[in-house]
Amino acid sequence: MQSKPTSMMGGMMITAGASIGAGMFSLPTISSGMWFGWAMACMALAWFCMYYAALMALEVNLHFSVGASYDTIVKGTLGKRWNQINGLLLLFLLYILLYAFISGGGSIVNHTMSSMLGYSPPQFVTGALIAISLSIVVSISTRAVDRIITILFSGMLISYFAVLFDLRLAVDFGSLFATPNVNGQPPSFHYFFAALPFFFTAFGFYCIVPSLVKYYGKKPQTIRNCMLYGSLLSFVFYLFWLAFSMGILERVQFLPIVAAGGNVGALVGAITQTITSDRLGDYLNIFAIFAITSSFLGVGISLFDFFADKFNFGNSASDRVKTALFAFFPPVIGGLFFPHGFIYAIGFAALVMAFNGLLIPALMLIKSRALFSETKFRVMGGNTLIYFMIAMGALLATCHILAMLDLLPVYGR
Repeated sequence: MQSKPTSMMGGMMITAGASIGAGMFSLPTISSGMWFGWAMACMALAWFCMYYAALMALEVNLHFSVGASYDTIVKGTLGKRWNQINGLLLLFLLYILLYAFISGGGSIVNHTMSSMLGYSPPQFVTGALIAISLSIVVSISTRAVDRIITILFSGMLISYFAVLFDLRLAVDFGSLFATPNVNGQPPSFHYFFAALPFFFTAFGFYCIVPSLVKYYGKKPQTIRNCMLYGSLLSFVFYLFWLAFSMGILERVQFLPIVAAGGNVGALVGAITQTITSDRLGDYLNIFAIFAITSSFLGVGISLFDFFADKFNFGNSASDRVKTALFAFFPPVIGGLFFPHGFIYAIGFAALVMAFNGLLIPALMLIKSRALFSETKFRVMGGNTLIYFMIAMGALLATCHILAMLDLLPVYGR
């Protein structure tokens, strides 16, 4: 039998990879109404909730056999009906995230090819080619994903710091805590609620818990540390990205980006037009490609394992091909027919995450503690934390629905 890995690096990279992706480029845009201070509060709340939701899922997962996915553990705690609801929601969430990464990936690759070659194929073509290539990687093995994400993350770190180094002299950090008015309107706390769902999506790594248990075995401390350090690494990435973006672009400059639907290329284009640098555009494009690719792999392995458990597919080459077709064919088709739905997909992912990522882990934990008297790992906080997570799930869903109905203030509308 192959021994389980002991290093936390792979798990940290998978955790960070499942968080950092195309959604990162939406954060400055959706934060431009409330500006930097409230954006930090929003991000801290989102990180806290999603980290502890992942720990709740981990505590429950440890009562089941290694390899059990959410399909098994929800059925074993909440019953068949809840499992059907959770399965549909989780399936929709992972599909919509992969679709968002295909859309965002196609957008940024086209932007890169256009700036470097003066030509780019249709976005749906580049998005489909990216998705098919990465699907092959996921279908090989979790270890292959681990190793490739580690390489991608190294490249992402290098290009990320190259971007920050190129931007450092142009950033006005004093503007982060100023109150820039746009059309007589200062930054407002009221924009906090419409932005909140996007920040929760930026920390959507809870879906990889079964994959980490399958990868490491029942080693809760190792898995917890992987998720803690991987998610904090994501937090630091977002912190600097927000600081540098808002320290370069004025608040009024975000209005055309909002009007363009928060497209990745629109934000990158606005920054490169503001800063005179021959290299900055290339660094930003490379960083975006690495970020989207690693996130696709992190989410993709979770969806792959979900189907493998759901349909009892084995590890033979033919079974892994069948699993890959179930996991990746629908989002590729979505990317072909609707290549420009990035920002809408991120928003819908947040709505589903309110139920899958907050409500269901809390309910599973309540039932799990009633069913199992002994546990190898216990999340701190007791019932107070559980009911807080349920309340946050209700708040998150309400915020997104009200924003969709134009009943919450959204900057630029």
